[in-house]
Amino acid sequence: MYAMDFISNASARVILSLAMMMLAGFLMTRLTKKLHLPNVTGYILAGVVLGPSLGHLISPAQVEEMGFVTDLALAFIAFGVGRYFKFSQLRQNGGKVVVITILEALTAAVLVTLCMVYVFHLSWSFALLLGAIGSATAPASTIMTIRQYKAKGSFVNLILQVVALDDAVALIAFSICAAVAQAMEGGGVTNAGMILWPIAFNLAALILGGIAGYVLHRMVDGNRSSDHRLILTVAILFVVTGICTAMDISPLLACMVLGTVYINVGGSKRLFKRMNKFTPPILMLFFILSGMRLDLHSLAAAGIIGVAYFLVRIVGKYLGAFAGTSLCRMPKTTRRCLGLALIPQAGVSIGLAVLGQRILPTEMGVLLSTIILSSGLLYEMVGPACAKASLFLSHTIGRDTPKVSEPAQEDVEDCEALSPKPVQTPPEEDPGKKEALAHCR
Repeated sequence: MYAMDFISNASARVILSLAMMMLAGFLMTRLTKKLHLPNVTGYILAGVVLGPSLGHLISPAQVEEMGFVTDLALAFIAFGVGRYFKFSQLRQNGGKVVVITILEALTAAVLVTLCMVYVFHLSWSFALLLGAIGSATAPASTIMTIRQYKAKGSFVNLILQVVALDDAVALIAFSICAAVAQAMEGGGVTNAGMILWPIAFNLAALILGGIAGYVLHRMVDGNRSSDHRLILTVAILFVVTGICTAMDISPLLACMVLGTVYINVGGSKRLFKRMNKFTPPILMLFFILSGMRLDLHSLAAAGIIGVAYFLVRIVGKYLGAFAGTSLCRMPKTTRRCLGLALIPQAGVSIGLAVLGQRILPTEMGVLLSTIILSSGLLYEMVGPACAKASLFLSHTIGRDTPKVSEPAQEDVEDCEALSPKPVQTPPEEDPGKKEALAHCR
């Protein structure tokens, strides 16, 4: 029996559970702050404390009922990432981003696959699916860490672009590996539909996101109040997310394309900043729910295979990022630090693990899901600290970098950049300055 099950009213149970989760997340960040860890780590730990594995306050059934929060959080995250894919900026280093992303994603996938086959002698179908999932990187914790420390600069832009493209590579790789795995599990029989249908669904999602981005621009970038712009944006994101969920595909790519199309057809960056102020509670709940899904007993069940996956994927991500940045002749600090920001894994990987579990036999499917879920949460606990370390070692932030809890100076700077500069009238008693101002005009 779980603590919240004593409340008979279902609505009250959900509301009080959400309140408990938010308060626990906030209180846990007080501890992680003292340990100099990012907020995301506190949210994960709060979920572990409240969840079925430890605190027994919220039941697994309630956790599943709130699963839609994951899709919504991924949608908001992907939409925010889309702003960094402005074509004018991508022309400068877009090719380098693609090379770096492919190398870091596929290096991790190949190393994980080979380790599972040749070290643990597992089936190729299991190894291919686990490797494809291992190529994914969770953008949520990295982005929230960047926001918390208000990091800016070319290194941050590179991280965000690589992380965003990383999931695109992972989804494509998983679709191909899933088709191969289904053929292996079905006795080697395959057909074009097994390969083309997953690709077709993802292409449809990309088209949907592009159309939604253009519609969003036409609807909100006019004579609209700030409240109505926010309402319309959230409504369109919900529509795209709902359709993608109905098609059993991740909303990540579609919502990323939505944000990309919006910013490239003339959208305003101010809309993204308003969304950033709206989404923190949703992102907090997303990470707390991830912590609740951790079954401490599953860590022992996964055993040495899970530990090997955890370590081999880190090595693959770091080596792949180092090789990609070296090939593109990036600065030395970028080559050494980029891989540290690509360690987190949750969200997309958990969704892909559910799909992989349906393809594999029951025992292997449970093992796949256990490895991804348990290691993903460990990544989310270690990853934010590594992301912070990458920002610090690359000199993007310093020891005294202000946190997001302080006054948001970036909002002031953006408003000043967008607003016309007022002409300052010099004192009447200073004729020299008055003449200089007249000359400039």
